[in-house]
Amino acid sequence: MTAPAAIEVIGATRRFGRRNAVEDVSFTVPENSVTGLLGRNGAGKTTIMSLVSGQDRPTSGEVRVFGEQPFENGRILSSMSFVRDNQRYPEDYYLRHVLDVAPRFHERWDAELAARLVDGFRLPAKPVVKKYSRGQLSALGIVLGLASRAPITIFDEPYLGLDATARAMFYDALLQDYAEHPRAVLLSTHLIDEMESLLERVVIVDKGRLIREDSTEDLAGAAFTISGIAAAVTGFVDGRRVLREHRVGGLLSLTVEGALSPAEKAEARDAGLDLAPARLQELVAAYGADLANENEGARA
Repeated sequence: MTAPAAIEVIGATRRFGRRNAVEDVSFTVPENSVTGLLGRNGAGKTTIMSLVSGQDRPTSGEVRVFGEQPFENGRILSSMSFVRDNQRYPEDYYLRHVLDVAPRFHERWDAELAARLVDGFRLPAKPVVKKYSRGQLSALGIVLGLASRAPITIFDEPYLGLDATARAMFYDALLQDYAEHPRAVLLSTHLIDEMESLLERVVIVDKGRLIREDSTEDLAGAAFTISGIAAAVTGFVDGRRVLREHRVGGLLSLTVEGALSPAEKAEARDAGLDLAPARLQELVAAYGADLANENEGARA
């Protein structure tokens, strides 16, 4: 049975002047799911998140959250927590002020969880928040997003400036709290390899357009990489859709859409070719590259 939709983006376009930051994008985020919004810089991820969170509205198309338009909808907005990568705070706010104000906006606020995360990230109490480092600001945003327990929690590049230990702490805290208190989580990230295990679904965008929407399970078999002597590689993939290629001298590595049968895998090995499933990071890069060359078609 398909889970009910927490977020529906239906043919949304957001135009700034003559430029479309987002163009005819449609996707769904189910309730109680962790969805990654993936793409390169300038792909339109932050614009999409602004539309979903009701901080902006589409030029055309529609965005619905729990079946309602979020823009200027106080009831729907109160069900969200949107932590931006450039989150701003009042000039004179200390940590205690942020933690005192947050419960007023989130009725499910968990002060105990917030305190544990503050301790874990070692956030200082004395300097004003505007003097926090980039990593400390990211950690504070994570505290606010997770402790809000909002039915829809949105993170825009939540780990900027965090070291590996702090990022691992975030991933563990997200998984644990999500397991105990499920909700719809939508997050954008460039650290796809690190966060792949957290994601149940992905939405891939590039140049403002939707490239692919799928479960991570289905994407796992969506493509493969093949590498070896260029002539042998190109001969093997004849007629298949090549998403991305990387050439070094006489060696060629391709990311190819589709799956291989056992017989085809044996044939590749006999030809001295190396095969591997395409990682999610490779797929995001490959689909973005493919969009730039979408008229090239299948490799001859």
